[in-house]
Amino acid sequence: MSPQRLYDDQGHAYFLTFSCYKRRRLLDEDAPKGIVVSVLASRLTVQEGKCLGFVVMPDHVHALVWFPAPGVLSELVKHWKRLSSFHIKINLQEKQKGYSSQATPDDPVWQRRFYSFNVRSEAMARAKLRYMHHNPVKAGLVERAEEWRFSSARYYLLGQSVGIEITQPQ
Repeated sequence: MSPQRLYDDQGHAYFLTFSCYKRRRLLDEDAPKGIVVSVLASRLTVQEGKCLGFVVMPDHVHALVWFPAPGVLSELVKHWKRLSSFHIKINLQEKQKGYSSQATPDDPVWQRRFYSFNVRSEAMARAKLRYMHHNPVKAGLVERAEEWRFSSARYYLLGQSVGIEITQPQ
């Protein structure tokens, strides 16, 4: 299999998706979801990126991000997954005793790959935001998108802080 080719030198925003290993629901509890959000916020600061939106689901993550410099996307995802994995494993082992019945400590938190999609227009960005924000509703986790705490929907629909500075599409 050839390596995944990423073209992040176009100045576009990127719609990212990555999943928990074997689509396990490792993010069912609030603490692991909070870790994912916190690590994203810190990595965006380090890499001077902007977040246009995100959602953390029980078994996967979506984010819409932009960087002023090319070639940063893979580094963001690598560090985001590595750091969040470390902290999530600690949380799962200490706080969620049932975790060890689902997986061994050697199991990864995340699937190896991630998927990215170049977002070339404001209209496309808004469509991806709607898709992301509707994920928890479609999954039956909440009735309205703004009820899901681990999403940028509350920022867009209610003007509330969501743990990450959000930049609206332009």
